[in-house]
Amino acid sequence: MILRPAPQEPAVTDRRLVRISLLTALAPAVWGSTYLVTTEFLPPDRPLLASTLRALPAGLILLLLTRVLPRGIWWVRATVLGVLNIGAFFYFLFLAAYHLPGGVAALVMTVQPMIVLLLGSLLLGARIRLLHIGACALAAAGVALLVLQPQAALDGVGVLAGLLGAACMASGIVLTKRWGRPDGVSLLAFTGWQLTVGGLVLLPVTLLGEPLPERLTWTNVGGFAYLGIIGALLAYIVWFNGIARLPALAASFLSFASPLCATVLGYLFMGQTLGPLQLLGAAGVVGAVVLAQRGEGAPPASAAEGGRHGDDEEHEHEHGRHDAVSGLGVHPASLTAPPTVPAPRPVPPPGPGSA
Repeated sequence: MILRPAPQEPAVTDRRLVRISLLTALAPAVWGSTYLVTTEFLPPDRPLLASTLRALPAGLILLLLTRVLPRGIWWVRATVLGVLNIGAFFYFLFLAAYHLPGGVAALVMTVQPMIVLLLGSLLLGARIRLLHIGACALAAAGVALLVLQPQAALDGVGVLAGLLGAACMASGIVLTKRWGRPDGVSLLAFTGWQLTVGGLVLLPVTLLGEPLPERLTWTNVGGFAYLGIIGALLAYIVWFNGIARLPALAASFLSFASPLCATVLGYLFMGQTLGPLQLLGAAGVVGAVVLAQRGEGAPPASAAEGGRHGDDEEHEHEHGRHDAVSGLGVHPASLTAPPTVPAPRPVPPPGPGSA
């Protein structure tokens, strides 16, 4: 057995986690601008049309660019992820926004990390810690202070839609983390599958449930283009890339950047005011995100390089064995090298009296 110094964990790991988290948070921050774009640039009362045009064109563009389709079990998995992450989530999100004030809808959606926490323990083997529960409570309180107004009213349909939307997104995060993406499939193709499936699911619902607008202005076209290109195509590439690199719970907390961004945009462009309680709520949201990231710790080296692709249990087994052995100061290569033992002494030939 060859004894060598245990390899040191690179000091850049924590900084890489921060960079990945900040980059991933850009996606929900962009989604926070959806309310402003919808009210100021889109035709009124067309939530299904906005959802469909946000998903389907972006998905088809990515499919044309990558020219890769799912194979085998990934037809089923891509369909499930597309419905959860895109189709059903978009529908419930806009339905909640239609029936509830924006603040109440955002508050209802704060149950998402709690759902991720429970599903992660069941499907990913993640351990529920008291720190995680505290971060969830802090985030919910922060969003309540940030967006909830005294005149806000509750609507049963809106609350149910918000809860179902949170459940869809949480399930999509956990299953995306569990399944990864198939070997040899790029992030662009993987994102294109889900956007296309989500858009195709929404298309018949839109055609049957919502009349098309009589005319579209260039302002409307610009709004739809922003939602499709920036709010879906680019944002979901960033989001799925972050889910692959970050722990599921840590990624779910980044979604709180959405109500935070919506509040800031309302202050900048819609004349909304920010009082002391809202600033305190914003600080609580940021604190909860930081607490969740610290509670999860730095991702493994394989995750920092792009996440798990497909069912790569063998790689994870080797990585876990490396960690266990390196703590003993034993180089892992020595485990696979043939053992070094003294050469056997030659046996003398049998004598005349041997049996």
